[in-house]
This record gives sequence, structure tokens and C-alpha cells, in this order.
Amino acid sequence: MSLATDQTAGSVVAMPRAASDPWRIAIAGVALIVLIRLLLAAFTPLTEDEAYYRLWSQHLAFGYYDHPPMIALWVRLGVTIIGDTPLGVRLLPVLASLATSALVFDLGRRLSGRVQTGAWAVLWYNATVTVGVGAVLAAPDAPASLFWALTLWCLSRTGENARWWLAAGAAAGLGVMSKYSALFLAPGALLWLVSSADRRRMLARPWPWLGAVLAAVIASPNLVWNAQHHWLTFLRQFGRVVPPGFAPVHLVELLALQSLLFGPVLIFYVWQAVRARAPGMMLIAATSAPFLAYLLFHSLHSQVEQHWPVPLFAGAAVLGALGADAWPGPRWLRALPLAGFAIPPLTLLYVALPISPVPRDPALPVEGWPNLSRAIAERQAAAGAGWVGTVSYGVLAELEAAPVHPTPVIQLDERDRYRGWPTDGRYDPARPGLVVDLDRRMDTALLSRCFGRVQDLGGLDRGRPGAVLAVYRLYLVAEPKFDVLNVGCPSRKEPGAH
Repeated sequence: MSLATDQTAGSVVAMPRAASDPWRIAIAGVALIVLIRLLLAAFTPLTEDEAYYRLWSQHLAFGYYDHPPMIALWVRLGVTIIGDTPLGVRLLPVLASLATSALVFDLGRRLSGRVQTGAWAVLWYNATVTVGVGAVLAAPDAPASLFWALTLWCLSRTGENARWWLAAGAAAGLGVMSKYSALFLAPGALLWLVSSADRRRMLARPWPWLGAVLAAVIASPNLVWNAQHHWLTFLRQFGRVVPPGFAPVHLVELLALQSLLFGPVLIFYVWQAVRARAPGMMLIAATSAPFLAYLLFHSLHSQVEQHWPVPLFAGAAVLGALGADAWPGPRWLRALPLAGFAIPPLTLLYVALPISPVPRDPALPVEGWPNLSRAIAERQAAAGAGWVGTVSYGVLAELEAAPVHPTPVIQLDERDRYRGWPTDGRYDPARPGLVVDLDRRMDTALLSRCFGRVQDLGGLDRGRPGAVLAVYRLYLVAEPKFDVLNVGCPSRKEPGAH
């Protein structure tokens, strides 16, 4: 016999050794999907954000303009292990999806007392659209999802031994160093504790508080970094909390999109778990509630990006499996969410095979960067420009990641993104520069505010044979009116700021 924790802290349910078939099916399914993710990671060019995080990894710090530092460290480790390639950049995020899957399986097994429940949970988790495709990408969501799931797994064991609160605190602290959404785990854990008389008694013991202290200690380097850098990340991320207005249409967008990405069948099973108060339901529901409430609040005034809720998916998949156990309906319904497993292999085939581009080709955002970078380098040499400027961090990062690229490349605005990085000694403000970015982003009025001379040099296309994704405009500029490296040019996002 083995033991699984019940939703009441300190109690366990007996779990007989089940047949190995569900375990073998889950192992085979997850192993296959992780292999496909590794192939996708190797053959798919980097997105703009991934190329940007690659730049972070070359300038390791305890914080950055957009996020805490965990993804930069992961990219640095992957590149160190297998080289500066797309697979190197994505290696740890893809492997993290395997670790998260193991946690989802064991959490479902422990909370239900059934191996089958854990198997369904891990299969459903990997079959969701967001995880199935997003787990390939090097983004802060990868470590954030892993450490969120690890925190839940540790909390599920606190009923056996209160010292697991220390492990839960450490996991939550690492989650905060990945993405600030992990801060919602603290009120979620407190909500879970106060939801039953047995767990409320735990508040009189030191372990939950020591876990909270440990989480704060682990996350403190990012706090110190922000204090030393004018609270850059805090202002950028927490500034979103302040409502700029009231636009409930985004709530409809959030509910509709996440219903598709997570899956209507799984949402139905989650509701069944809550309705039936399935064993272990309160752990996941309570820890998820604060972050979910924030997302709903945010959607009343601004758009919620499709990947923001993904740390909740691990617990939601377990909750769905618990709900399936509690619902006596037809068992064939459980197989419907597994259709999501077809998305990664179809994506791999589309990327790998010479298929003619389709309208609104989803692969085009990552296509054509090496050719564009090489063409810009040639235009730089022909124009006699000493440097290349962009108005987008993504264009800068993609050019830097290309095998042949212009040098040096600097972003003209948002210079706070690069605070603390070594100054590129190749930049010479006395020489003319070549400014390049998407045609729709370029504003000659803004360029004229930053440079005394601005000359239109035409455009360049990016795409792949048979399809053009976008047109990039080039301008030769000279006589800067601002210290471009240290102050930056006026930004379209902040008119007059410099």
C-alpha cells in the first residue's frame, strides 16, 4: 500500500497498487510529446521574445526590464550545454515540461489515491493547446509553470510532515524569480489553510511562516536589483494593476480564448470536481483563486495575454482528473481532450516540410531573419553606416541572433532595457547610422526629433519563398540630438520622453 494526502491536512487515504497500464500509457504519451518538442525546438527559428531572452543570458543579472532572471539563467545553461542554437536556447524549458508532467502525475495520484487519475491528469495537461505548443518556447512561463506545480506538490505533502512547508516556500521563491505571478501563491496557500479547522491549527506552528520567509529570502536578490535600478521591473509589471478604464469586452475574450486553449471538456470536469468537493480539490482551488481573480479583474480593463494563465494549467488538469473520477458520465468523453496531442506533430511537419505557405501563415513570424539580417549588413556597408538602430527590442534581438548580422545594433528607445549592460565600444555617434524596423513602426517625425539628418533608403522584405511577412523600412541618419546609448531617442510610446 502507498499513501496519498486527502484535502484535510494531516490525513491520508490508502492507495492500492494499481495496474501499471495507465502509468505506461502516460509515460509513453509524454515521452513521445517531449521528443517531438525537442525536434520542434531544434528546427524552429527563435521568436523575437526568445531571441531577446537569449540576449539576457549573455548579460546575467538578478533582474531585467520585463521579468525576473530565471529564464535568462535557463537559456545560459542550455546554450552552455549544447551550444548557441535554437535547441540550446530551448533545452531547459522543454525538459522542464517533462519535470512538470511528472509533478502533475504524482499530484493527481496522491490527491485521488488512484494511478489512473494521475495518468489522465498528465495526459490532459500535455494535450492542452497552450502547453502542447508553448512548452517548446524559451519563455518565463516555463520555469513559472514548473515551480508553481512544484509548490502544489510540496503543499500536498505538508499533512505528512510539516517540514514540507520549507520545500514549498523554496519552490514558491524560485517561482517569483521566474515570474511575478507566483506571488499569488502566498495568499492562495493562506486561503487553503484557513478553509478548514484542521489546517487552521497549522497557522499556530512555525513551518508555514518559515516557508514564507524562505520564499522571501530566495526572491530577495530580485528585490535588491530593482531597488538599485529605479524599480524598473516592478513599475513595468505592477503598473498593470492600475485600471486605465473599463472595458469588459476583454473579459469575454479571456473566457472564450482560455476555454479553447484549456478545453471545454476539461473545464466541465473541473466544475465537477468543485461541485463534488473531490478529495484534494481545495488545495488546487484555493491556491489558484487569487491569481485567477486578478486575471478576471485585469480583463475588465485590459487584454489578458493568452499565455498568462498557463501556471494554473497544471493544477487545473489535476482538478479535471479529480472531477472525472467524481462524475458518473460516459468514459469516452475523457478521450476528447487528447486530440490536442495532434498539434505538436502537425506543427513539426509544417515547419520541417516544404509546404507552400498558407494565408496568415503561423510560421512566418520566425521565418526569414537570417536573410533579412544579411541584407541589412550589406545595406549598412553600402551606405557607409557605422551602426544599425532599431525601435523594437525584438528586431534587435533577432538581428543579433542571426549568423551574419550588422554591428553594432542598438535600440534607439526604451534604453532602460539595457541598463547595467556593458557599453558597446563599436558604437560611434560621429558616424551615420542605419535605422531599420517594420514600416508601420517607423515615424520620420520622431527620427527627425532625434537626428539632424534623416534619409529614406527604401525597404526590405522578410518572409520565405512564396510569402512576404512584412516590409522593413531603412533610414540613414546622422547628427544625433541625444545621447543615444545613455539617454535614448524620444519614444512613440512616451512622446517627449528621452
